[in-house]
Amino acid sequence: MNYIKTEIDGVFIIEPKIFNDSRGYFFEAFKYSDFEKNIGPVSFIQDNESKSCRGVLRGLHYQKGSYSQAKLVRVIKGCVLDVAVDLRSGSATFGKHVMVELSDENKRQFFIPRGFAHGFLVLSDEAIFTYKVDNEYSPENEASIRFDDHDLNIKWPMKSSEILTSKKDLEAVSFKDAEYFF
Repeated sequence: MNYIKTEIDGVFIIEPKIFNDSRGYFFEAFKYSDFEKNIGPVSFIQDNESKSCRGVLRGLHYQKGSYSQAKLVRVIKGCVLDVAVDLRSGSATFGKHVMVELSDENKRQFFIPRGFAHGFLVLSDEAIFTYKVDNEYSPENEASIRFDDHDLNIKWPMKSSEILTSKKDLEAVSFKDAEYFF
């Protein structure tokens, strides 16, 4: 696998080695020894999966404090634009974000460490999105920041009128009003 550092410390794009032949393809989606060597130790304890249609935007979500989650995300079917926003208040990149296109074609993965808000926008007709987390979900410690927050200035490739999101995400707070516990 190829581990690509991004402009934000701790965030990586991971490109697997894909072996294609007349039968299809094979690749290692996760190998702990390689991950630990290139990124560091992590103990993923839960796998999650979602299915969404074109224009669905999920995020920007995060867990507060000791409930924060590191994530390893990828797309099994379709294509998404995935975004990680640095919420680590002492970080030189606090409030900055990294975007990466993840698809069933490029088979890229995106590692997002603890202390980040995360979201994705579905670009294909349908997407199946899967991710590993290193901490269990805690509903009382969940928080969200508006996907269209002016201060974050994320350039989503669809108009707001084309984006489908939940009521909870529409009611999310602005970046300047968000709580950070990192």
